[in-house]
Amino acid sequence: MPAEATFRPPVQSGKLVSISIVSHLHGPLVHDLLQDIARHCSDIEVLLTINVEETLRFDPAGLAFPLRIIRNAAPRGFGANHNAAFREASGGYFCVLNPDIRLDADPFPALIEALAQEKVGVVAPKVVNSEGEIEDNARRFPTLSVVLRKALSGEQHHDYEIADQPLHPDWVAGMFMLLRSAVFRQAGGFDERYFLYYEDVDLCLRLRRFGYGALLEPRAQARHDARRASHSDVLHLLWHIRSLARFFLIRRRKGNSRLV
Repeated sequence: MPAEATFRPPVQSGKLVSISIVSHLHGPLVHDLLQDIARHCSDIEVLLTINVEETLRFDPAGLAFPLRIIRNAAPRGFGANHNAAFREASGGYFCVLNPDIRLDADPFPALIEALAQEKVGVVAPKVVNSEGEIEDNARRFPTLSVVLRKALSGEQHHDYEIADQPLHPDWVAGMFMLLRSAVFRQAGGFDERYFLYYEDVDLCLRLRRFGYGALLEPRAQARHDARRASHSDVLHLLWHIRSLARFFLIRRRKGNSRLV
């Protein structure tokens, strides 16, 4: 499969939101998220990818919205899974959603309204953690100097002050992002050469080259139980480092001096 896939999804309904969720043995989290979606959201469909074989402990037929389950014969990366789900999507909007997100209200009306702005290509809600603290899901494009400084100092800080006004960051995190399906298709979807990490950074950078920016819309809000696997698991850390290196190498070859 090429790095940037060609998409030929079904005829899409303008108002429908297609939500792509990938489970990697996240069954209980998926169950809770689907209950939130059923409780608060309308005009949606869910495409659930089972990336590692597991038994779902809920009845998909009992949900109040269409749910399609995609089971992988072998695990695939973040971008490959969401690209495959997009090819099955019917909605005019495509939402990438982590299974550890929780919803206390319907975030989509405000997000869709934000996407109505001509130059907005991707939008995200304000995200808080389980303690109510604001997550840093809106960030600046990374530079080598900033990455090295963070690695050596161990300091973590927000690139932007997220408050009650819309924010135009360089990129928004793939834990929760919403795009018009036509724009996601135009950008070529996620670059599948990234197995995990930096797919969202890369997508937002490519959207910018098409004239689309990112937006954080604080009128919409979600909760996130961040796992930070790359900070504690050696394999995830290696994936993180590999993706970071790929991001810098690919962008440097394309002459984007701002990112080196």
